[in-house]
Amino acid sequence: MKNLSRLLIMIVCLCGLTVPGVQAQDFTSWLEQLRIDARSAGISQKTLDAALADIEAPQPRVIERDRKQPEKTQSLEDYVAARVSKERIAEGRTMLRRYATWLDRIESQYRVQRRFIVALWGGESNYGRHTGKRPVIQSLATLAYDGRRSDYFRKELLEALHILEDGHIPLAQMKGSWAGAMGPFQFMPTSYRHYAVDADGDGRIDLWDSVPDALASAANYLAKARWKNDQTWGRLVKLPKKFDYSLTGLTNNLSLSRWQALGVRRNNGYALPRRDLQASLILPDGRSGPAYLVYSNFKSLRRWNRSNSFAVTVGTLSDSYAVKK
Repeated sequence: MKNLSRLLIMIVCLCGLTVPGVQAQDFTSWLEQLRIDARSAGISQKTLDAALADIEAPQPRVIERDRKQPEKTQSLEDYVAARVSKERIAEGRTMLRRYATWLDRIESQYRVQRRFIVALWGGESNYGRHTGKRPVIQSLATLAYDGRRSDYFRKELLEALHILEDGHIPLAQMKGSWAGAMGPFQFMPTSYRHYAVDADGDGRIDLWDSVPDALASAANYLAKARWKNDQTWGRLVKLPKKFDYSLTGLTNNLSLSRWQALGVRRNNGYALPRRDLQASLILPDGRSGPAYLVYSNFKSLRRWNRSNSFAVTVGTLSDSYAVKK
């Protein structure tokens, strides 16, 4: 079996699925060092023996998925279209009605508009349909051993072991995405530790099977990301023919009145809102693609996922829930 493990690692390297800086250490030796570090971090031998029992080699498919993330390979138009469908909009409206009581409580406590919580749910997992079926520990061990973001995923792996140690979820049920993201909102283990809450009061923080826990945890995450519940996320806009593109980018903030004076208009040609707000202009697909004025909440969404495409998709889906009269 050890020879098979080494062969798999060689195949991954030969296929170009690694990058400069990949671990030179043998995986078995690396795993032993992980055990030492985990024990020092307070993980029991019992938890380690159970969690690492079946891990013998990195998974090439996980590394391949890491290299081909859709946020980096799809245009904004394609990315949004795949996630803001008529079916997803309709189901989002259903979820807003179905969980209205819980969303009332959560919105009041965390001061995050419910439509954004539900849009994150829809965008991350299609309302819980696609939460991932891969063993989280295996995925994180693979990515922690891989050289591209090993420090980041090693930290996530240790946090995942803490979740098991604390008894929040049995090992057999700890399934997630190729990246180790868990539950309907695809929380990484560090996000679980920092933001997950027990909303239903059963003594467990269950982001896999408790919808109240999942909804409240998502709201808590955005609240800690400095969400402003008196604002939206942004809007699609039109630019004048002669526009200074040096003004674009998230680091450039101008007042709405200033953008108005520069000739920027809503996508329907109407004037921008008359509010004392700062906004940035972004062009996710370059000058030939759509233009968006985005507010502070857009940056909060990017703390969840550092992708303009992701944040635009969540904002667009949240806007779509409004029933047209």
